Amino acid sequence: MTVLGWLLIIALFLVGLAGAVYPILPGALAIYFAFFVYGWFFSFGSFGPVFWTVQTVIVAALFIADYVVGAWGVKKFGGSRASVIGSTIGIIAGPFVIPAFGLILGPLIGALVGELLAGSDIKKALKVGWGSLLGLLTSTVVKILLQLAMIILFFIWIWRF
Repeated sequence: MTVLGWLLIIALFLVGLAGAVYPILPGALAIYFAFFVYGWFFSFGSFGPVFWTVQTVIVAALFIADYVVGAWGVKKFGGSRASVIGSTIGIIAGPFVIPAFGLILGPLIGALVGELLAGSDIKKALKVGWGSLLGLLTSTVVKILLQLAMIILFFIWIWRF
């Protein structure tokens, strides 16, 4: 049972980290769920209110940062609401429409199309598309760092307490 427990925990950590890059995966929630798996297989005794509060705040920050940082990239480069919506649609649909490169091209094309539909010229739309790509990459780095922090805190907590 010990091996199975650790295999599930590690698998959830890996799915969580992959979710930082591939938005269809649960990301931070998979990592958060791994803590429950640890508790069910081993013990919840290592976790107290401070652990759960810190981890929950990180998960909330991940959800907020995911949207805010992406939208920041679009807005920073002069994008409209339509380009933010287009970028969001592109993040979700891109990997399915363009399998190999959709994750990168989806938000760029979505923001570009959204900005063109809002009445901007092609030069501004390209600038906004670039901003959406920059926002996506920045958001991905932030998500990976915060998710790694969750995992590191987990190991510190279970070894320390």
